Amino acid sequence: MKIAVLSRNSRLYSTKRLVEAIRTRGHEAVVLDHLKCDIIMDDDGPSIYYDGHRIKGIHAIIPRIGASVTFYGTAVVRHFEMMKVFSVLDSLAITRSRDKLRSLQILSRQKIPMPKTAFTNYAKEGNVLLKHIGSAPVVIKLLEGTQGLGVVLAETNKAARSVIEAFASLKTRVILQEFIEEAGGADIRAFIVNGEVVGAMKRQGKEGDFRSNLHRGGSANVIKLSRAEKAIALKAAKAMGLAVAGVDMISSSRGPMVLEVNSSPGLEGIEAATGVDIAGKIIEYIESSLKKKRLPKDKVKA
Repeated sequence: MKIAVLSRNSRLYSTKRLVEAIRTRGHEAVVLDHLKCDIIMDDDGPSIYYDGHRIKGIHAIIPRIGASVTFYGTAVVRHFEMMKVFSVLDSLAITRSRDKLRSLQILSRQKIPMPKTAFTNYAKEGNVLLKHIGSAPVVIKLLEGTQGLGVVLAETNKAARSVIEAFASLKTRVILQEFIEEAGGADIRAFIVNGEVVGAMKRQGKEGDFRSNLHRGGSANVIKLSRAEKAIALKAAKAMGLAVAGVDMISSSRGPMVLEVNSSPGLEGIEAATGVDIAGKIIEYIESSLKKKRLPKDKVKA
């Protein structure tokens, strides 16, 4: 079986681990930079060219689409889907999860516990949003922010109004979210593959930082999820339509709450913390899915 990892950098830990897991299980691995894929549409049907050659013989793809290239990346994934190539992640689900506002709306519709969140259109007065949350401290997030960037903790109402108005003057949309103080700058990442939690870790932000992202200097330790945490994580991933996902949660006095559902969670932190072969779990999911579909396993190369 030939499996393609859609990644812009073959040297990234997650990409290397997926390639290793593919080969370990006896399959052929290829890394394709999705930004270098040419999408062709004509009356012969959809096709994709890479480095001037038509791609053939791919049985499955593992999208690793960065947030900054979501539009083109998901277009490539969608084209593979139209070519009847199995994708670990549905193109629509990736798009859905990358839209921070839409994803929160979906979680809210499913009544999944989450910090109270408010959004309005380019608010000129900070009070418009603040009154919906209550009062400071509040977390202010850019809709386009990733890896902890574009996230601000406003400790007073005055500070919150100033930040909101500053972003409004730049025509930048933000959301306001209640600050869960009892979380203590820590969150939980549950890694899900095919409806199963295959690993979980607690991430602690560095001293003085309420953000727990490992990219921002946080640390991680393996944990065992409670029954409630596991149920909420699985429900959130299902609501987003993601077979592979990283669900970020925080502990609160009201129970676990979902912060975000990530469609391209990194493998390095979770594998290091848990010792679990997460990459291998993803390949197992591909194998079981293709077996059900009874797809041919030809040897045609790209």
